[in-house]
Amino acid sequence: MKAMILAAGRGERMRPLTDHTPKPLLTVAGRSLIVWHLERLAVAGFRDIVINHAHLGEQIEALLGDGAAWGLRIRYSPEPPGALETAGGIANALPLLAGDEPFLVINGDIFCDWSPSLARSMLKPDDLLHLVLVPNPAHHPQGDFSLYGTKVGADATAFNGAGAMHTFAGIGIYRPEVFSGIARGQQAKLAPLLRAAMAQGRASGELHEGRWVDVGTPQRLEALDRELRSL
Repeated sequence: MKAMILAAGRGERMRPLTDHTPKPLLTVAGRSLIVWHLERLAVAGFRDIVINHAHLGEQIEALLGDGAAWGLRIRYSPEPPGALETAGGIANALPLLAGDEPFLVINGDIFCDWSPSLARSMLKPDDLLHLVLVPNPAHHPQGDFSLYGTKVGADATAFNGAGAMHTFAGIGIYRPEVFSGIARGQQAKLAPLLRAAMAQGRASGELHEGRWVDVGTPQRLEALDRELRSL
């Protein structure tokens, strides 16, 4: 299985830190956010990694190179200024992810101790995608999707209201056909594709209750840095 790290976002809420540094290269406890991901992927046995980038993407390539420092093979998927949104970026990178096999996608601007080794066994044969969900953080109390057993619904009305609302962790396993309707270079959001799979009953999920941080503000970055340095 291959993995993709999404690293093309501008990081507007992180300014001025992201004026001169791409968000995935911001550091916590002495490592860039994206390096934490690479280390976990390598430990989990992944070897082929695709990274998309746009804003200051040359810095990402300069720091990570071909991935040999982590025993990985990294290939890059550059995007135009402004990037292509999440689904557009994944669709644009499909030739690098190659083939008919499912692949793992991780947001580059999160910190999470979920083990990527789980990715190989979570997607059921009839499902199009599998999402990692987390308990709703204080800054997003309403959540994103409903989880009932291992099935994911679009909102609180799914499963006759029996499912609990949780927040999408920014980690998912996808079959390539999820993105087949998006042309390379086309901007496209991910949420409509996720909801389409849910409407078909072909989206599964799990609740991860370990450490997860959406590093969306300088304050959260500082808090995560303090936490990890105290361990």
